[in-house]
Amino acid sequence: MTPPDLTVLPTLPDDEVYAHVGEDGFRRLVAAFYRQIPSDPILGPMYPADDFEGAEERLRDFLIFRFGGPTTYLAKRGHPRLRMRHAPFVIGPAARDRWVEIMDLALQEAALPPAAEAVLRRFFSDTATFLINRPHST
Repeated sequence: MTPPDLTVLPTLPDDEVYAHVGEDGFRRLVAAFYRQIPSDPILGPMYPADDFEGAEERLRDFLIFRFGGPTTYLAKRGHPRLRMRHAPFVIGPAARDRWVEIMDLALQEAALPPAAEAVLRRFFSDTATFLINRPHST
């Protein structure tokens, strides 16, 4: 399935995404993402095998906070500091592209409202690029 043309969707402010998606939408999205990670040859090894549940919770809480929902993430973890938190992992272009590819599949499965999906796709693509810390590795 081809991602939607983001240029023709109505603009939705970031802080209104939660109002359109709700906690359930973010739960579906993050669960669909993490179902794919353990068996992925590029991303799977980056995650401690005994912490997939914790990783899923952290991503879900972060996205809910980032897109206008409750601030549970901040209460538990403080400022996101995404670059610092991802610094221990080798994130090259191949890992970035694979992360976005898996998240694209998760977005398709979660079937979120199109305007919210467009905002999330842009955010995921831009943020994944921002987190590249080894530009010449996989």
